[in-house]
Amino acid sequence: MKHVNVSLFVPHLGCPHRCVFCDQTAISGAGRPITKEEIVSACETAMRTPHDKENAEIAFFGGSFTAVDRSVQRMCLEAAAPYLGTGFSGIRISTRPDAVDDDTLCFLKRYGVTAIELGAQSMDNAVLALNGRGHTAEDTVNAAKRVKAAGFSLGLQMMTGLPGSSDETDKATARRFVELRPGTVRVYPTVVLKNTALARMYEAGEYTPPTLEQSVNLCAALLLTFHEANIPVIRLGLHSGGNVDENYVAGPYHPAFREKCEAVIYKQKISALLSDKPPGAYTLLVSPGHASKTAGQKRSNLTFFEQQGFRLRIVETPGVGPFELRIIDQ
Repeated sequence: MKHVNVSLFVPHLGCPHRCVFCDQTAISGAGRPITKEEIVSACETAMRTPHDKENAEIAFFGGSFTAVDRSVQRMCLEAAAPYLGTGFSGIRISTRPDAVDDDTLCFLKRYGVTAIELGAQSMDNAVLALNGRGHTAEDTVNAAKRVKAAGFSLGLQMMTGLPGSSDETDKATARRFVELRPGTVRVYPTVVLKNTALARMYEAGEYTPPTLEQSVNLCAALLLTFHEANIPVIRLGLHSGGNVDENYVAGPYHPAFREKCEAVIYKQKISALLSDKPPGAYTLLVSPGHASKTAGQKRSNLTFFEQQGFRLRIVETPGVGPFELRIIDQ
């Protein structure tokens, strides 16, 4: 059964800060407040698509939902309410770590919200301040605890390559996320978009984004960190679509960013398995659905090892987990 989520974007509404990287209109493809009619239309369209009703969600993203005027929040949630239980299991919202007090959580609970994602972005206070976030790492910790205590599924969002950050600070953020035990994580490499403070910093030579290769290598390590902690990464890289392509200035944006990261992980694991073996023909047993990830984009991993004398055959095998590899001689 197809997994269908309805993603509804609420750009900038209610957000008290404009972070250096932020142009939510470009990211979401939306440029005006959402209407009740648009919410109903999106839900009706999704209802006509066969899907897993027990896991599908209606999601409000793009801005700090809980900082929007309460009447707007109520309109959005009431418009979505008739579809809960009949087509969708719950409502997911994203917001700032400093915008989820106890009263807000009670309100969200009454209107069917089941998951709250916090835009933490970093757990380094110096990085947060430099990027104009307006909250601290401690705010994220406290908010995460409140969200979980109130019975919501917790999601955490982080960004890599922010001004003032490094691979070390980004990896430390991932480790702090693991300690908070969220239900889901999203990882977004920083991309420079038009009409942002970050674009002006880039043009002035005050910020140099990581290359695509650097970002892929880092995010591959982060993906593996969360995988080993049994925390699903439900988004890795900006989604294609919206207005990102036309507003792109610089940075590690690629429509198949996650696939690139997964290929790096498998390349590293294959290297480890072959490190003590002579060149020759081998069979790799991989998780069902992971053959193309193991082979790499355009078979890049297989080509790399072929050039070293290793002829590899990939076989999807039940019982082999994601990012797990077994090797046998052909």
